[in-house]
Amino acid sequence: MNRFPPWKYALLIIVLGVGALYALPNLFGDDPAVQISSTRGFELDSALPERIEEMLDAREIPIRAMEFMPQRMLVRLDNTDRQLRVADLLRDELGDQYVVALNLAPATPGWLRMLGGEPMVLGLDLQGGVHFLLQVDMDAARTQQIERFVSDIRNLMRENGIRYRSVRADRGAVVVELRSREDRDSARRIINREIEELDLEERDGSETFNLRGVISEDVLQEIQQNALRQNITTLRNRVNEIGVAEPIIQQQGADRIVVQLPGVQDTVEAKRILGATATLEYRAVDEQNDPFEAARTGRVPPLSRLYYTREGEPILLSRQVIATGDNLVNANAGFDQQTGQPNVSVTLDGIGARRMFDFTSENVGNRLAVVFIEQRPDTRVVDGEEVQTTRRVEEVISAAVVREPFGRRFQTTGLGSSTEAAQLAVLLRAGALAAPMQIIEERTVGPSLGQDNIDQGFRSVIIGFALVLVVMAVYYKVFGLIANLALTANLVLIVSLLSMLGATLTLPGIAGIVLTVGMAVDANVLIFERIREELRNGNTPQAAIRAGYEKAFSTIADANVTTLIAAIVLFLFGTGPIQGFAVTLSLGIVTSMFTAILGTRGVVNLVYGGRKRVKALAI
Repeated sequence: MNRFPPWKYALLIIVLGVGALYALPNLFGDDPAVQISSTRGFELDSALPERIEEMLDAREIPIRAMEFMPQRMLVRLDNTDRQLRVADLLRDELGDQYVVALNLAPATPGWLRMLGGEPMVLGLDLQGGVHFLLQVDMDAARTQQIERFVSDIRNLMRENGIRYRSVRADRGAVVVELRSREDRDSARRIINREIEELDLEERDGSETFNLRGVISEDVLQEIQQNALRQNITTLRNRVNEIGVAEPIIQQQGADRIVVQLPGVQDTVEAKRILGATATLEYRAVDEQNDPFEAARTGRVPPLSRLYYTREGEPILLSRQVIATGDNLVNANAGFDQQTGQPNVSVTLDGIGARRMFDFTSENVGNRLAVVFIEQRPDTRVVDGEEVQTTRRVEEVISAAVVREPFGRRFQTTGLGSSTEAAQLAVLLRAGALAAPMQIIEERTVGPSLGQDNIDQGFRSVIIGFALVLVVMAVYYKVFGLIANLALTANLVLIVSLLSMLGATLTLPGIAGIVLTVGMAVDANVLIFERIREELRNGNTPQAAIRAGYEKAFSTIADANVTTLIAAIVLFLFGTGPIQGFAVTLSLGIVTSMFTAILGTRGVVNLVYGGRKRVKALAI
């Protein structure tokens, strides 16, 4: 007698029920939506939904639903025309404090979302995604390098006791003004030894002895290539930070980078992370001069720069930078143990730590300011056309008194919220951009092979699946129908696992699903043919069923395990679409083993097993 334990039936019901539940979100599609979030990452005002609703009611624009969360707000609409109208309206009305972006929001019912149900993420070749073209500002890369040389030369002059009148950047070069010929000769000798990238020439003034340093052409080309490579690496790190699956980040031309984010859900966050250039500068506070007087008259002391705090108050800081984001090794968001305020714990490299320790050792009791610098991408309409620009935002987020010397590890406070602290830590931890970038093209791209080809591909899968069902039903009769049930359950389980894992489905992934469908049928064919063979050998139907499943198991297991090993190797050593193929193939192997062996045997035993007297099998 073939008996199936009740716990196995319970396991089948639970697995299939959970699989069907989490595959269900893929049937509801997407809603055109407009997403609103804060430019600085602050929590949104709780009165914002009411304000937006009044604006839309005044213009008689109906909406499907409105969802408010502390970090973002989503307005769901019925069609793309209304989506565009609402986006344009909100951009004009809300101003620069908010980021308004188009989005496709899954139309999954609320009760299903509460259970964690989300649809599969489709790749760029199926669903499309967001396409960015970023322009790297090579002039800024050269300027940053010049500024670093200026700072390094000032330090060299001080360390070697050479008196100088000024060290400044001048039209792509470094100009060093010295007081005597001897000082100039000493400075030239030291700069040539320490900074080989500069080609020095003497240019004496009427009262000064000057050196002019120009970056050599070979070094200039190397700086540009390094800036491009570092930016690509940084973008990859940042994309990993926001969890985008299978991104495409590659160089285009001499100064552009293409970024494609398939299946991205939060386009606003992606744009903010990719387009922003955030770094920190640590500067000493000028305590000798009055910042309010400097702001009123416009007369800033030559060794200081005028900044403003977040409260809008002026503050004078030293022109000398103690440490920058380039010296940063790690950054983590947290909370101050004494005040409970959000902060970012910063770790500096050896050079930055030495400079910080030297400064804080000599300036206990004085203030140290933290300057937050961000390059924000901005779009303005000029003469009816959109023009991409970049705004440089500099603000002092903290000016604290140095209580004791510190160097390698310390905290940056003065942040507005824990969300902002986390965002700043992500930007700093992912790496500083070697040069500012601006998004010169942003668009939502459709399937790369064209919608008609995609539809034909899905149609061919459906037709092939239907033909397999027909052949199995005709050739194996009742057992063929049971195999068809297992095959359908197998597809449902694959879709549910892809949805629960958040894996990205691409065209190669569909190929992996088709391959597992064939393998699932192959397992049932092996079992059914073994049962036929046992019947031809004169065994009873019940004995033939038991022997068929038991003797075919080792063959099926061997075939699937070897294929699973190949899939794991593909996943470990492959990239992009190859990994997508490996994921669906691996999941399909596991689910096909479950449905082809455990699932079909449960149904077969339900039909023919127990205490039933079976004279013949419909196989």
